[in-house]
Amino acid sequence: MNSELLPYNPIVLKWAREKSNHTIEDVAKKFNKPASIISQWEEGTSSPTYIQLETLAYKIYKRPLAIFFFTEPPKDTSGKELFRTLPEHEFKQISPKLTYIIRKSQALQENLRELNEGKNPTKIKLIDSFYIDKNDTVEQTAGRFREYIGLTLKEQQSWKDSSQALKCWREIFEDRGIYIFKEAFNDDSFSGFCIYDNTFPIIYINNSKTKTRQIFTLFHELAHILFKTGGIDTRSDDYINYLDDESKRIEVYCNKFAGEFLVPKHDFLVQIMDKGLDEKLFSKLATLYSVSREVILRKLLDMDKIEQNFYLEKSLEWIEEAKKAKINKKKKDTRIPQYTIKKAYLGKKYINLVFNALYQDKISRIDALEYLGIKNKRFLKFEMYYLKDTNV
Repeated sequence: MNSELLPYNPIVLKWAREKSNHTIEDVAKKFNKPASIISQWEEGTSSPTYIQLETLAYKIYKRPLAIFFFTEPPKDTSGKELFRTLPEHEFKQISPKLTYIIRKSQALQENLRELNEGKNPTKIKLIDSFYIDKNDTVEQTAGRFREYIGLTLKEQQSWKDSSQALKCWREIFEDRGIYIFKEAFNDDSFSGFCIYDNTFPIIYINNSKTKTRQIFTLFHELAHILFKTGGIDTRSDDYINYLDDESKRIEVYCNKFAGEFLVPKHDFLVQIMDKGLDEKLFSKLATLYSVSREVILRKLLDMDKIEQNFYLEKSLEWIEEAKKAKINKKKKDTRIPQYTIKKAYLGKKYINLVFNALYQDKISRIDALEYLGIKNKRFLKFEMYYLKDTNV
C-alpha cells in the first residue's frame, strides 16, 4: 500500500459491506461514483478520503470507524448462524437496514445483560418453566400455554382492539422474561425475528406491519424461543420447502402454534357454526380474536372449510387493500412525537431499567444515552416524558 493511501484495512472494508448486505453497486450509488472505484477501495489499490471512510462507517455500514483500521475483521455473529431455519437464499434477501437492526438487537441484548448484572430479574422465566412436549399436539401445547399464563380466551376477546391486545401480550411476555423491541423495518418481506438466549431471549417486531400481524409474529417467535432457536417471520412461507426436515418441522409448528393459540379450534368451530363464510364474518372473527383476516382464512383452509384458490384470491385482494391503506396513511402525514416512538420501540420495561440504574448511580448519564440511543440534547425532554408517563 503506497504512502498516499489511508492506513485502513481493505479486507475489513469489504467484510463490513458484505455483513451489511450491501452490494458494491449500492455503495457506489450512495457516493455517486462508478462501482469500479468502490472495488478499488476494497482491493487497496486506491483509497477513500477520511470523510468518505466516515460516511461508510456511520451512514452506510453502521459500524465504528475504528474497525476499518483493525488488522482483521472482528468476530460478528449477526449473520445466518443466528437463524438456523432460514435458507441461505432467503437470508441474502435481508435488506441492509434489517441487517443493521439485527446487530442492534444483539446490542440491546447485551445492554439487558449489563443493566441486570448478567441475571434476568424475572422470578419465573418462561423459557425455564414452559416447554414444548413432542408428544403433545399443537392444540394441547396452545392449551397448556394459556393455562400457564393464566389468561382465558374470554379475557382475550374482551380487549377493545388490536392495539390493546398487542400491549397486553407484550406485558405478559416481558413479565416472564422475554423482552420485546420494535422498529420500522421498511421491508414488508419480514415481520419480525427473535434472538434466542438462555437468559435474555428477545423478540424484535416490524412496526411497519399492522398490529394484528405484529401479534401473530409475537407468537410465531415465541415458539422459536421455546424450541431454543432464533427465527425470522417472513411474509411468504415458500422458503419452508428448502429447509431440512427438522427446520421445516419447527417452522410449520411455529405457524400452527401462533394460529392455534390466538384462534383456538374448539372456539372457532362454535363461532362459524351455521354461518355463511363471507367477508362480514371474516372481519367479525378477526376483530374478536385480534388477528388479521388472513389468519382467519388460513384457519378455514386448514380445516378444509374453503378451497385453496379462494384462500389465495382473498389473500392477494387484502394485500392490495393494505398497500393502498398504507399509501393513504402516508399522505395524511400524521406525525407521532419522537418520545412516543422511542417508548414504543424500546418498551416501558427496558426504559425503566435504564432510568432506575441511572437514579441509583449504577450508570452515568452518558451510559444512559447509549442505552436509550438518544442524543444528549434530547435527554432532558425524554426524561420529563418518562417521569410524566410513570407518574413519579
